[in-house]
Amino acid sequence: MSHKIYDSPLSKRYSGDQMKYLFSEDKKFKTWRKLWIALAESEKELGLKITSEQIEELIRFKDDLNLEVAQAREREVRHDVMSHVYAYGVQCPLAAPIIHLGATSCFVGDNTDLIVMVEGLELVHKKMIQVIRILSQFALEQADQPTLAFTHFQAAQPTTVGKRCTLWIQDLMMDLEDVEYLLSKKKLLGSKGTTGTQASFLELFDGNHEKVKACDLMIAKKMGYETVFDVSGQTYSRKVDSQILSVLSGIAQSATKFSNDIRLLQHLKEVEEPFAKSQIGSSAMAYKRNPMRSERMASLARYVMVDAHNPVITASTQWFERTLDDSANKRISIPEAFLAIDGVLNLYADIADGLVVYPKIIEKHLNEELPFMMTENILMDAVKAGGNRQDLHEEIRRLSMEAGRVVKEEGKENDLLERIASDPKFNLTKDQLDALSDPKLYVGRAPEQTHEYIENVVKPKINKCNSETTIETIKL
Repeated sequence: MSHKIYDSPLSKRYSGDQMKYLFSEDKKFKTWRKLWIALAESEKELGLKITSEQIEELIRFKDDLNLEVAQAREREVRHDVMSHVYAYGVQCPLAAPIIHLGATSCFVGDNTDLIVMVEGLELVHKKMIQVIRILSQFALEQADQPTLAFTHFQAAQPTTVGKRCTLWIQDLMMDLEDVEYLLSKKKLLGSKGTTGTQASFLELFDGNHEKVKACDLMIAKKMGYETVFDVSGQTYSRKVDSQILSVLSGIAQSATKFSNDIRLLQHLKEVEEPFAKSQIGSSAMAYKRNPMRSERMASLARYVMVDAHNPVITASTQWFERTLDDSANKRISIPEAFLAIDGVLNLYADIADGLVVYPKIIEKHLNEELPFMMTENILMDAVKAGGNRQDLHEEIRRLSMEAGRVVKEEGKENDLLERIASDPKFNLTKDQLDALSDPKLYVGRAPEQTHEYIENVVKPKINKCNSETTIETIKL
């Protein structure tokens, strides 16, 4: 490949080989030939004068692409589909007269696009299951590890590392449902003709409407589909593209949420993404451990979210039965969305599988804030010991303000518990206060929620999918 022409980073750096193949010319043109074979077989079975020898010839050359012939022809006639009809015919002279019989360009173009997008969604589904499986194991391992929770990125009531992970998983589970919904309603365009009326096929079958309808469905079944769109213009509705990229955008949103949390946690030194032994974090600051994988994930995810606007505009601006202002945009926006989300999921699996947790740092941060969070329990115990609730509430407020000032202005440790222990109004000893200092007393049902969610919701889904796909690795 020449180094003097643009080479998309999505293909060169980020996406895996399986996804790249789905959007390759080899995949596209071989699928075209499978569709032409399905068309010819269906027409033959419904009584058109097509011979077994012609079908056999088409099958013999279905994977033997003569791209140089097609490319030369396209330079002459400036029509990609007819160039490949010609190239196929060169290899199959006996079948040449019946290739593409009754069809329009969208017969191969649109049906192939639908097939490739479905296969792309199936690959995305498998990779999502793999990511969810990895995160679920991490959640169970960390289900009981107390950690400081945040609202507004301000210290809040504690949770556990595992419970926080279930929030990431739940987002992906919602996306997984959307992917499965799209796959559940997959359809082909079928053989609809130039404006969707099937007029050419009605002519071929001498006005026999039942044969026209049968041909439409037979082609779909030969391609592994149960049904076709009931009505269409020349193309399938471009809302399909919009719906699919909307779901990919949803996955990107979930991945961005995860990557942001990891980047913030890495700043806190509580949880880090994997860092290779010889990895360089900064060209100037040799000590740096930048969260570059999470940053890359966020960057690619942002591209997907923005790219999802392309089919929205395309679907809304199509004229009547067909305009061609979708074509150039589709050739770019659809493949790139799939390639980018493939890169996102590869990164997600890689990061999740190598997360490093630092319990001592987590404990340190908890201990810095825990005295403030203990005050409600302290208040209750002090009232049980004979104190006045209103008076003690005011005293805790005053002592908390003093302790907070010392932490912020003097950089000292939080001494609220010592202040309370030395205050006779509370009638509580330091030992009694220390007994209230176990962070696990303040995480609520976080451990139980984690186990219940993984065991009752996530694992049944994973087992049902029974996916053992191996996530492709990329150079990070």
